[in-house]
Amino acid sequence: MPAMSRAIVKVGLIVAAACIGGCVERTITLQTTPPGAVAYLNDVEVGRTPVTVPFKFYGVYDVRLVKDGYETIATSHKADAPWWEAPGPDLFAEMFGGDTHVDLQWHYDMTAAKPADENTLLDHAQQLRATFREDGLSGEAPVKSK
Repeated sequence: MPAMSRAIVKVGLIVAAACIGGCVERTITLQTTPPGAVAYLNDVEVGRTPVTVPFKFYGVYDVRLVKDGYETIATSHKADAPWWEAPGPDLFAEMFGGDTHVDLQWHYDMTAAKPADENTLLDHAQQLRATFREDGLSGEAPVKSK
């Protein structure tokens, strides 16, 4: 086998071995105080906090956290890529870095919901009742005619 062919084979083997390298596992861990909130990422329910979910793309995620007795949190959070995931270094990081894990930790403090003011609720109910009467609706079940 000529020297040039051996060199091409060696380079091919080195490239193949490098491509077999590791992979990057990306996860987001959502935590709340107190725990147990139902968590949504981009309007998809992902579980109760604390919960760890895989993700593929960096960028902005819509986050919603719901728990009885607490105010709902609806916000967005940016998943920033580490420096070695930037175009260029990412090639070498995946080829020579072995298995790599990125776990983004997002923590939210939930605020207890304020109890509804009874007078405000009664005023609102009276306004609704008055609106129904003005529209000709009595709020009572219709009477069936024979």
